[in-house]
Amino acid sequence: MRKSGDIAILILAAGESSRMGEPKQLLPWKDGTLLENAIKTAKGSNADDVCVILGANSRDIRAAILEEEIVVLDNPNWKNGLGSSISSGVTHLIESDTYYSGLLIMLCDQPFISSAYLNEIIRLFKENEKKIVATAYDNRAGVPAIFDVKHFQELKGLNDDYGAKKILEKYREGIVMVDAHGKELDLDTPEDYRTSLNRNSKHL
Repeated sequence: MRKSGDIAILILAAGESSRMGEPKQLLPWKDGTLLENAIKTAKGSNADDVCVILGANSRDIRAAILEEEIVVLDNPNWKNGLGSSISSGVTHLIESDTYYSGLLIMLCDQPFISSAYLNEIIRLFKENEKKIVATAYDNRAGVPAIFDVKHFQELKGLNDDYGAKKILEKYREGIVMVDAHGKELDLDTPEDYRTSLNRNSKHL
């Protein structure tokens, strides 16, 4: 018998960081790494469970994860892109012993996303009839975003490098959009990282 759950968070951390030139998951951030920061942010939210999806450099990254109360999965098809990592995580959730009403997807390289911001997304999801709550970008919806269980099969079917973009576009008229006020910045290049380190140090 499956036990009842609520919200799971899926942290996507399977990429090879080709533009960064080294595994961004292991780049120093605060008192740990970028991935550890994402895990702490997720663990500090009101979500029930946290799952991390690894791929490239999995062995080294897994060895550096100190948090024990999370699930860490390897996506053997990580080269197919974000969609395959989402599919891998959703498949695990569907087959688990817990029933989840929602899945919040986030990236490991958005270090300014806070637990409070994730909680705002979760709150809106629980209080609103809409089945998707997503972060507002210039002309589209993006992650962090939370999806109702009714979308799990569509998420499971993803297998490309566009992540949940197609699903967000498909249901764009019915999405609750949240303004992250710049916290949605992701780090793709060494310049991004250096600039963000400087920004972070000014807020310490």
